[in-house]
Amino acid sequence: MVDAGAWAVGLTGATWLRYEFALDRVDSLGLARIISATVAVVWIAGIATHLYLGRYPIGSLDEVLKLALVSGIVCLSLQGLESLGKPPVPRSVPFIAACLAMVLSVAARLAVRHHRARKARPQADSARRVIVYGAGMRGRELVRAMLSGAAGNALPVALLDDDPALRHTRISGVPVRGTWRELASVARKTRAQQLVVAFGNAAPAKINAVKSLARTVRLDVMTVPPLSEQLRPWTRVVNPRELDVAELLGRPPIEIAVESVSGCLRGKRVLVAGAGGSIGSELCRQVHELGPAQLVLLDSDESALHALRLSLHGEARLDSPDVVLGDITDTDGMSALLGDLRPDVVFHAAGLKQLAVLERYPGQAWKTNVLGTLNLLEAARLAGVRRFVNVSTIKAANPTSVLGRAKRITERLVADAAGRTDGGYVSVRLGEVLGTRGSVLDTFVEQIAAGRPVTVSHPDATRFFMTIPEAVRLLILAAAIGRSGDVLTLDLGAPTRLGELAELLVAFSCADSPIVYTGLGRGEHLHERLFGTGEQDRRPVHPAISHLHVPPLAPQTALDRCARLGSAAAMAELVECPRIIAPRAASPAEMTGIRVIAAGRSGKDVEHQ
Repeated sequence: MVDAGAWAVGLTGATWLRYEFALDRVDSLGLARIISATVAVVWIAGIATHLYLGRYPIGSLDEVLKLALVSGIVCLSLQGLESLGKPPVPRSVPFIAACLAMVLSVAARLAVRHHRARKARPQADSARRVIVYGAGMRGRELVRAMLSGAAGNALPVALLDDDPALRHTRISGVPVRGTWRELASVARKTRAQQLVVAFGNAAPAKINAVKSLARTVRLDVMTVPPLSEQLRPWTRVVNPRELDVAELLGRPPIEIAVESVSGCLRGKRVLVAGAGGSIGSELCRQVHELGPAQLVLLDSDESALHALRLSLHGEARLDSPDVVLGDITDTDGMSALLGDLRPDVVFHAAGLKQLAVLERYPGQAWKTNVLGTLNLLEAARLAGVRRFVNVSTIKAANPTSVLGRAKRITERLVADAAGRTDGGYVSVRLGEVLGTRGSVLDTFVEQIAAGRPVTVSHPDATRFFMTIPEAVRLLILAAAIGRSGDVLTLDLGAPTRLGELAELLVAFSCADSPIVYTGLGRGEHLHERLFGTGEQDRRPVHPAISHLHVPPLAPQTALDRCARLGSAAAMAELVECPRIIAPRAASPAEMTGIRVIAAGRSGKDVEHQ
């Protein structure tokens, strides 16, 4: 309708112009006939060239080019009609009318496009104000995306570029205000909150300098990767944190509010053993936010301690007293550390966790996971630690692997320590934690990224998965609500089939990696369980957290059994739960026998006995 009206106006205006506005010379009837014929040709040509099928965005270059093609077809058609007989309008009118109609049609489209762009543009008073460094193709596309609302609530307020010829130019109305050296002044004038680096070929030293300057003026910094990186088939799964966790878990993440129990850590001295690990480092970050009086990081990996302290404090002073390079297998070292520190709370997230390698080296599992835990427990008991949280695994439920047996023994050792202290000593069973180093998700991601086959143990194998935040919140909550000696575990819903997880990741990454089934390894379960045989599911505090009872194991019993049988045999034997005999009242004959045995003692002693 717009194009038909534009041609009607164009033909009328061109005719008036041709006759120099001498309207008495215009053949009105002939003009009406030529307008009707033109409208028909416009619609036929527009449909034939797909102009009116909605294939092109309103006001786009593609649509304007197609519109020009239609205008040319109409103009030539009118010339052909006029050549067949006496023309109702002068022969120059179609050419003039085509130009006028083209201008009117394009103007109408640009008006619609401008209106839509204004509606989609983020509101200046509530949007995140962004400076874009780089006015090249990548920067221009980014600016247009932000102005169209495709980048969320981000509003570009300025561009920076090192090319002086671009100064004072505008990209979609956003000015180029100078080079990166003027970032500080531009940020102040525009009240920017974020810098996006969209520079394709800048030297790394320059990019680092730009980022450093941005941080001095309190700008968040983001980098747009090169197109070659964006088109890599595995780009979407390089960082497991970017995946749709609910889709991978098959359930929504479980929300555990730790703020309500933050008092158990606020103002307290907290020690995290295994602080450099995937779970330990996230645990340290969340504990740090709860305001402890002191947070001590213990790990045997100096590089991990360096990275963790840098993320917590913005600097990596490894000579700080809150950084301890140590090994939990060092009995004297742990006793001295806890004796000097006197922590209120200890989180024990240290240990070996790779099932396959521990099957080959059970002695290392005994040394690190069992004896290391025993060292920490004894040191904590002697130092008067009030809260001790031991990280275990659901592989400790009816264990068949060295890892599961070692962790089952640590649960029993914690239960024994709980009976000999006044504090709360608990264990927490975690499922397969998504995104940790060496996890199945991490393995699948790396295999897809390298273009290799994705290896899965068995097509029917299932595992219980949880996220790192879920695991850490459970540990913190356990420090507050866990009853001494209990083992806590989270209701993780239905288990996930490993083959299905691999298929999801391959599909998500648009990769063509095949899935190869290798067979169950030694010690692996086909299906894992949250509870062992005879363990009762009690949920006295939180509807998603189970409290289990495990029988205690005296440290000397464990040490004697290992000395007699060896570590592997001892672990296999010590996981067995002793048969518990229900108590009953003694018969009069039994009581008489006791009195006879106790003859010679005072009456008071006999009653006590």
